[in-house]
Amino acid sequence: MMVSVAMASYNGEKFIKEQIDSILANLSENDELVISDDGSRDRTSDIIRSFGDSRIRLIDGPHNGLVKNFENAVRHCSGDIIFLCDQDDVWYDGKVKKVCDKFAETDHILIEHNAIVKDDSGNVLFPSFFVHRRVRNGVLKNMIRNTYHGCLMAFRAELKAEMFPFPEKGCLHDQWIGLVAEMNGTSLFFDEILMDYRRHSGNASSFEHLPVSQQLTDRIALTWNVMKYKKNKRRKKKANG
Repeated sequence: MMVSVAMASYNGEKFIKEQIDSILANLSENDELVISDDGSRDRTSDIIRSFGDSRIRLIDGPHNGLVKNFENAVRHCSGDIIFLCDQDDVWYDGKVKKVCDKFAETDHILIEHNAIVKDDSGNVLFPSFFVHRRVRNGVLKNMIRNTYHGCLMAFRAELKAEMFPFPEKGCLHDQWIGLVAEMNGTSLFFDEILMDYRRHSGNASSFEHLPVSQQLTDRIALTWNVMKYKKNKRRKKKANG
């Protein structure tokens, strides 16, 4: 079973070396780390190249924001199991093996594991991401309050055929992947802490609530995208008999 790790990088020089070190320690010689860099203006690309590791593939991002940068990374992944990761966390030893073992034991199409949430100084903000976000399954539930978080997720490669393109509006990449997984199989929230999830001022996503008007706009757009997805899926099924 080949593992791919999809990372979207942008101006991540402060933490990216520690993150890559922790990822590579989890990978076999046949696995890969695909990094889509969206035009970093700091030393991010130089740090990535300094590893000189054949498992790392650095590709040019689309220069169109976080969501499309992750889409680009995932599209270039060749593995049977694809992990998403941010540029500033720390994976624990054994994370990949434990998640892959769960895939081998079950037929889940997506697995999300737990994490400790820390600030950039290493102080614990939340001892359990799962408790903080009240994670659970359900399309409607995760449209209203998303609990799918990319840096904690891995999915089977077969899901790639169902998820593209990522929507331009209404949600981030991880929420969309989680919803598509729910509509094509089953997801597992694996309650074992397998990494330090780092929250700091430079994060591209936030735990803060958006203004009510923006939440409403996003949910309308997301609802439209989900309805369009289901309609297209029904059409394809009918066309294939």
